[in-house]
Amino acid sequence: MAELKTEVLAEDFIFLEGPRWHDGCLWTSDMWDYKVLKVKSDGSRETVVEVPNRPSGLGFLPDGTPLVVSMADRKLYRIERGTLVQHAELAPFVTGDINDLVMDEAGRAYVGNFGCDLMAGEEMKPADLVCVERDGRVRTVASNLVFPNGMVIMDGGRTLVAAETFGNRLAAFDRAADGSLSNHRVYAEMGQMTPDGICLDQGGGIWVSSFLTDEFVRVEAGGRITDRIAVQDRRAVACQLGGDDGRTLFCLTFEGHMEDIAGRKRAGRIETARVAVPTAGSP
Repeated sequence: MAELKTEVLAEDFIFLEGPRWHDGCLWTSDMWDYKVLKVKSDGSRETVVEVPNRPSGLGFLPDGTPLVVSMADRKLYRIERGTLVQHAELAPFVTGDINDLVMDEAGRAYVGNFGCDLMAGEEMKPADLVCVERDGRVRTVASNLVFPNGMVIMDGGRTLVAAETFGNRLAAFDRAADGSLSNHRVYAEMGQMTPDGICLDQGGGIWVSSFLTDEFVRVEAGGRITDRIAVQDRRAVACQLGGDDGRTLFCLTFEGHMEDIAGRKRAGRIETARVAVPTAGSP
């Protein structure tokens, strides 16, 4: 197993989520600073829009229009000329704050949710995945996931893989042409790891952020781990492949615990590592 190291690209954030490489920049949500940011390769940053109810997952419609999850009010917004425009209302379909998302080539967004009030310490409950069509229509496409989190679409669009954070696994679904999901199964058991944000490379490997074990790992179908990045004493939150050649792994980390997140401790950081296999473009 290859052991890789990171370098610090930028810091002095609160809690970063939803990294996406788009048009030469890393887009990310600073959840508890209520901002969507663009970060350049030199570490400089720009605020794209403010999201009062906590931004998280990000994606882009086929025409390049950004979408952002607004967690607490359970809405999906488009970002148009620096302004939030409602794209979909998810509250009737979910049982907790909405979280990460992944887009398909047709402009559909798959969005997960907590399934419970995590910050209040509520007992974990099964949660659903919803699909938001390009025109904003919403439907439930999968149920009984244990805290669905980061997602990728692979195999030419035929498979969706989702992190089940507190199920300690990656789950896979068959994906139909209309975006429907079926055949919920285990893609990789992760042991004690708690998979959060994930991203896909061209070799079919999935980079996984393990929040509670402070590491990023590259895992293949069935669970074989080929690469590992330990970030000792820092939570591994999310990751995204990008950069000019697609071989830079952007690693979002947080130096703190669950109670520090809502406390708005400025302990978020973007770190980078160079990897062997480039991005496959999902998420």
